[in-house]
Amino acid sequence: MLLSELIKVVKTEEVIGQQDIEITDIEIDSRAIRQGALFIAMRGTQADGHTYIPQAIKQGAVAVVCEEIPQEVIHAEGITFVRVADSEGAAGTLATTFYGDPTRRIKLVGVTGTNGKTTIATLLYHMFRKFGHKTGLISTVCNYIDDTPVPTEHTTPDPITLNRLLGQMADKGCEYAFMEVSSHSVAQRRISGLRFAGGIFTNLTRDHLDYHKTFDNYLKAKKKFFDDMPAEAFSLTNLDDRNGLVMIQNTRSKQYTYSLRTAADFKGKIIESHFEGMILEMNGREVATHFIGKFNASNLLAVLGATVLLGKPMEDALIILSTLYPVSGRFETVRSPKGYTAIVDYAHTPDALVNVLTAIHGVLEGKGEVITVAGAGGNRDKGKRPLMAKEAARLSDRVILTSDNPRFEEPKEIIKDMVAGLNAEDMKKTLCITDRKEAIRTACMMAQPGDVVLVAGKGHENYQDVKGVKHHFDDKEVLQEIMIGEKQ
Repeated sequence: MLLSELIKVVKTEEVIGQQDIEITDIEIDSRAIRQGALFIAMRGTQADGHTYIPQAIKQGAVAVVCEEIPQEVIHAEGITFVRVADSEGAAGTLATTFYGDPTRRIKLVGVTGTNGKTTIATLLYHMFRKFGHKTGLISTVCNYIDDTPVPTEHTTPDPITLNRLLGQMADKGCEYAFMEVSSHSVAQRRISGLRFAGGIFTNLTRDHLDYHKTFDNYLKAKKKFFDDMPAEAFSLTNLDDRNGLVMIQNTRSKQYTYSLRTAADFKGKIIESHFEGMILEMNGREVATHFIGKFNASNLLAVLGATVLLGKPMEDALIILSTLYPVSGRFETVRSPKGYTAIVDYAHTPDALVNVLTAIHGVLEGKGEVITVAGAGGNRDKGKRPLMAKEAARLSDRVILTSDNPRFEEPKEIIKDMVAGLNAEDMKKTLCITDRKEAIRTACMMAQPGDVVLVAGKGHENYQDVKGVKHHFDDKEVLQEIMIGEKQ
């Protein structure tokens, strides 16, 4: 694509150099630059891309989009500089244009909220594949171009990776794509330039305050996703969350609701629940599912609602819904030969812990004890640590606080922050075991027939992030290894 055509979509402050040059690639990472590429220098939270402009040129960039042109390269031969007021905002729009405006060729639905994004996006992906459509998925666990997996590193990729992925989906004939939309991606405008066919709001509780600083900023980032939704799209919001209507109060899109508690476009209630699943009533029809808990009943309502809003018959959607299974690391159960049940869940916020533990109690009905293994991530919102410990203690018979991706913090210090939320009574039923494997093993040794061991925080993750190195660690693998030993 000619640079002159590409930069038509952004407001330029200054252009130095030739515009009729061919751009063969577009990147925001100087290390990925190849000959003929356009490099976009962005000011990030960790590094300023402007410092890497000389390296990008050395590696073959023929054009640079930036907010400030470094003096040492301004006269570089054969290089065109495009100065803009906001390169972060321009990146998404440039990437969308370079990759052929993929969301004009594919129906993209975004899912945002604190909890439930992965489950809803993944179930919609499976739903539409079962309807016979080629479908894409962009999620925390894995990205898919129809049935081809593509590894993922972030909930929402950077704008270049995102548009490249969507372009590949459209080129492969995908008609639909379902995507988790994180608050970071909205705030950093990674989704700038994308056209959504619909958006889903799940819930909003404390998370990511290390980045957003205040809950209000976090809320505004989520809300902006719906504020920017086009008029022909749909916005589907959860009435059971106090921020559900706030999210859609300024949207131009068509508004729809779902609820387990009150009248809504998509209304549901739990009729029966056990560890194998639950029976739900959804818009007056009964359906048996393989999911547990109110939070999952709410997720399934969102899936049903979006499916119907995308034009599928409700009866057909309910039939497919009954065949779907939980996403990896989301309320996954492992049965012990000793007679207890272990559950692996990604719950890493106070609200998510409450949801999972409440679901467990709803099935147990006081007939067994709950032993919870939980930790909190390092270099993240410290304020939620005591809250998580308090909720774990409130809703568990025994608690083991342990390590969970300490990153560049000391695990013992993270656990100390969690313990600060506990009173003397809570401490009587709480152990602190830094080694996560030993913590899980101890919980399993404590468990009696009929009990439940909840291992929370990591879910699908198969690593521990320690001092910048990801060491292999999988909660489910550890549990299975322990249970093999229990058989002997």
